[in-house]
Amino acid sequence: MLDAVPPLRARAGAQDGERVIKLAVLAVGGQGGGVLADWITDVAERNGFVAQSTSVAGVAQRTGATIYYVEMARDTGRLPVFALSPSQGDVDILIAAELMEAGRAIIRGFVTPERTTLIASSHRIAAVSEKIEPGDGRASSSKVHATAEAASKRFIAFDMEKIAADNGSMISASLLGALAGSDALPFTRESYEQAIGAGGRGVKASLAAFGAAFDRARGTAVPAPKPAEPAIVESALGTGHVSGPQNLLQGWQALAARIDPMPLAVRDMAFRGLRKVVDYQDIAYGREYLDRLDKAVALDEPDRGYSLSIAAAKHLANALCYDDMIRVADLKTRSTRDRRVRREVGVKDDSILQVTEYFHPRIEEFCGTLPAGLGSYIENRPKLAAFLDRRINHGRRIRTDSFAGFAALWYIGGLRRWRRRLLRHKVEMAHLDRWYALALDHVPQDYALAVEILNCRRLIKGYSDTHVRAQSKFDRVLSALDLLKGRADAADWIRRLREMALKDEKGDMLDGALKTVATLGPDPVS
Repeated sequence: MLDAVPPLRARAGAQDGERVIKLAVLAVGGQGGGVLADWITDVAERNGFVAQSTSVAGVAQRTGATIYYVEMARDTGRLPVFALSPSQGDVDILIAAELMEAGRAIIRGFVTPERTTLIASSHRIAAVSEKIEPGDGRASSSKVHATAEAASKRFIAFDMEKIAADNGSMISASLLGALAGSDALPFTRESYEQAIGAGGRGVKASLAAFGAAFDRARGTAVPAPKPAEPAIVESALGTGHVSGPQNLLQGWQALAARIDPMPLAVRDMAFRGLRKVVDYQDIAYGREYLDRLDKAVALDEPDRGYSLSIAAAKHLANALCYDDMIRVADLKTRSTRDRRVRREVGVKDDSILQVTEYFHPRIEEFCGTLPAGLGSYIENRPKLAAFLDRRINHGRRIRTDSFAGFAALWYIGGLRRWRRRLLRHKVEMAHLDRWYALALDHVPQDYALAVEILNCRRLIKGYSDTHVRAQSKFDRVLSALDLLKGRADAADWIRRLREMALKDEKGDMLDGALKTVATLGPDPVS
């Protein structure tokens, strides 16, 4: 008859040698959470511990992370009794592969201030609920940071995804490095590295990411240099550090030099806008951008923080860089996109990557790429437009890894040199000029309202049907201006209407708010 071996349990009175260490990893698909759990288990066993690893899968990617759970205890000859999943208030180490997963772990009660070491990557992967909101639906990262500091015994957070990408590895390696650097487990750095080496695949890159994260967690990493100020960047452009045709370089340097006299608060946004506009079209388009921006700067005042000029610098650039068929085709045929897709999919440079692009043009997009006169001629004849629409308005799948598919998109993207003559450009510039003039006309009477009118450009985005719906919301929000004329709270009302339009895809909230505006009486202040 075998002698019964008393089990080892995690209890309050257990000695240090008998204590069960409980560790949970929260990761979504593709982040290597299973590999990380295996490494941690291997490290524990190499150091004379017995360990058990389990996983509880989430519902789906970005709707629920998989929880990898590891329990370990020093091998004392007694049989450990391990749990299969974490319990609230009973986790020693919580590792989150993304910042909001750390927040979800706190909500679920896995993190406690008297016990839990919380290790999280500070980068963000937008959740479905954040993506579907028409405006900026991102949750506040700063609030999660503050909550994590208060909810945990120790909080370690930095961008582990970037460290992994910089070293050609997966985030699991940098998460392991942060764990090792935290000293939350009683194991040496060498034992972690041995566990990585035992895997046999991608060892060099994984060790590099591990080491960089280890040093960062220990606080021994060399700090990254601070980004250059816009004026410094512009000066560098004028010293021959950029290669290209001399005439284009001189044109760019002349444009960049126009930003130097602008107020310091405006320069950064103006430089970003100029760079975007020139990349979108050409040097002359950048000159048009600065000519328009100068009008706002001339009307602005230092005591208002140059809010008008900053808003103009941002939204003018976005308005000038509207999405059309030419822009879409241009972006899809750039070498930078091919490199990004290869990196995201994990395809090596010597491998063949097949890419299928999907397009669904309407008659409006087709007419927009025609010379203004011809495009208007078609749009003004409903029967002709309907006849062409029946032949154009259907989905197309274009293989850009084939010569014919790539050449077709490359040709369309090359039409940008004639963009100024096309119907879409004529329509967009007319709309931009009306909006911009409306905003600047309100500066003398109501500076804040002028800024909010500029910010309403946030509503216009996207391509095809999305653009049509966005422009409809834009028009409906600004339709309230006549009703709000002379009110001291006009700017606040326009801001509220814009935020409602951004959050409500169907526009029901906006309709209700517009009805409320219509019932407002005279401003009691006036």
